Amino acid sequence: MSLRSAWLPSLHVFASAARHQNLAHAADELHLTASAVSHHVRKLETLLGVTLFQRHARGVALTPEGGVLADAVAAAVTDIDAAIAALAGLRRPQGAQRVRVNVLPSLAACWLVPRLPRFVAAHPQIRLTIETERTLTRFDAAGPDLVVRHGPGRWPGLTAHFLMDDALFPAAAPTLPGIEGIAAPAQIARLPLIFDLGLEGWREWFRAAGVRTVRLANMHTFSDADDALNAAAAGLGAVLARKHLAQPFLADGRLVRLPGPVLPTRFAYYAVHPAERTPSPAAAALIDWLQREAHASSVAANAMA
Repeated sequence: MSLRSAWLPSLHVFASAARHQNLAHAADELHLTASAVSHHVRKLETLLGVTLFQRHARGVALTPEGGVLADAVAAAVTDIDAAIAALAGLRRPQGAQRVRVNVLPSLAACWLVPRLPRFVAAHPQIRLTIETERTLTRFDAAGPDLVVRHGPGRWPGLTAHFLMDDALFPAAAPTLPGIEGIAAPAQIARLPLIFDLGLEGWREWFRAAGVRTVRLANMHTFSDADDALNAAAAGLGAVLARKHLAQPFLADGRLVRLPGPVLPTRFAYYAVHPAERTPSPAAAALIDWLQREAHASSVAANAMA
């Protein structure tokens, strides 16, 4: 038996009566007469072919069948209330603008999210939707306004705004066994190593450090850079850290730098949008803020180098 719209008023009345266990109290709540409430209940009972309430002198009591329906209606009302609240939360306050941004998970976790309170304080009229994804995002009608990506800075049909460069250096937890004896880049190969699936990694770094003969088969691998950093901070091994993502780990002592060069990467971070689409004022404000934050981050990262 399918739900029909004509049943909805009666279900609404039934839900109130079931909650109060009293038809008169339900009538007061719904601004109906007691006979109207009773009519709706009898209508449901006729349609369903079951008795929903046992009547007694002090009111009514749910039958087992009535209890099943009352639970189902209450759950449905709760779900509808939650959906309405969620939709209401998406409504823009007067004068507010929304910007939808897609960001790499590692950059969001280690760099962007801790800085967002500053953006919100400076732009209280802007509401952000932050999405994380590792793959390149499609800019279609349902896509984001802006994407922050790590790459060459040249994508067909897209405009890329430079944010900050990137570089790699070795780091590990100060408690990692064997770290106290590391005095030269070649000795880092003795440690368990962590890899994050980046296009440039330990092999390129050891080559830049002048270490030619090193075996890299025994590595722990993580699909994302922030997971690799957290694993290193937990003592799993040495990580080839990205300089912007590693700042909070170095600042609070969870990681320490190991000997060796800083390896500039071929790729950098960019804010990207379709070339034919002029960013909205809110998106333009976010791009400008990202560039200022990226400059400050570069200054801080270079000071730690």
